[in-house]
Amino acid sequence: MKTKEYNIIVEDHADGLYRFILGNIKDEFKAQDIVQDSFERLWINHESVEFGKAKSFLFKIAYNRMIDVIRREKRNSGSNGIIDRIEEISSHRQAEIKEIIDNALAKLSEIQRSVVLLRDYEGYTYEEIAQITDLTEAQVKVYIFRARQHLKNYIGKFEEVL
Repeated sequence: MKTKEYNIIVEDHADGLYRFILGNIKDEFKAQDIVQDSFERLWINHESVEFGKAKSFLFKIAYNRMIDVIRREKRNSGSNGIIDRIEEISSHRQAEIKEIIDNALAKLSEIQRSVVLLRDYEGYTYEEIAQITDLTEAQVKVYIFRARQHLKNYIGKFEEVL
């Protein structure tokens, strides 16, 4: 990959990568660090990465780095990490739809949240998600199905309250 192609990758995918990471870890500064590290690693390996595969390579690096950060936080805090930091929505107050969706996503396992965000928010194919997460396509489909079922059930309960 040439410098010009690298710059195209940065322009085309920086925002989407940031949204994906931020959607998982909910910390702007950590998300920025992960995105920056990912682009740095892409640049270090730019001669060996094909332009057509740079997006998958970039998201795979970011995903793995994000998992490392989450695991390190869990070890250091001795708690459930992200899920513990999310406020529960009380049934007596009405919340905005975005809050409900964020809370519903927070209830998913890390892998379920990641595959749903990659598929539904970023528009990746099952094959691309499998490459990024080191899962098979069948596993990706199962995780997405189960995550969507959970989201449907969780959000459905709040529709009754609202």
